[in-house]
Amino acid sequence: MAQSAIAADVAKPVSLPDIAIGSAKAPVTITEYSSMSCPHCAAFGQNVFPMLRSKFIDTGKVRFVFREFPLDIKAAAASILARCAGKGDSEKYLSAVETLFKLQERLMAKAKDMLIYVGKLHGMTEQEVEACEQDQAQFDKLTADQQYAYKELKVTSTPTFFLNGVRLHGAMSFEELEARLKPLLKK
Repeated sequence: MAQSAIAADVAKPVSLPDIAIGSAKAPVTITEYSSMSCPHCAAFGQNVFPMLRSKFIDTGKVRFVFREFPLDIKAAAASILARCAGKGDSEKYLSAVETLFKLQERLMAKAKDMLIYVGKLHGMTEQEVEACEQDQAQFDKLTADQQYAYKELKVTSTPTFFLNGVRLHGAMSFEELEARLKPLLKK
């Protein structure tokens, strides 16, 4: 009973639109809470996510929902930039996230320059990047979503995953994730 309540809380709409890929009818939903400044999140995005996508998401077995949980202002700014670059398209958003994760060290060292660079790579002008980064309403929504995750879902670190409502803290290899997915796919 508690499990289904957590799954319902995870599935509740939040302030910002969900970034989701995969079939809405998939038997498993993975929701990841991630920070653009988290090295473990970047490692997951670069090493595990491509395999998860090809084996489970693209085959209709898993729906993947990406939610931001910025650990600092640079991560918050990067999240907002990805949303602006994505313009409501989950694939474009995830492409920007992939770039931000690849350039994470440089992003942390020279945030403003890297945000402009990544924005330009994803079709934005410098002025559009600056306007995006000054959108207080987006930052307020991001903060509200983060507070909801913290208070209601007990997300305290990144990455945090929910597999059909089951909370898993910390990084996982593809093999660890696959081992957790297989029993859920047999039901």
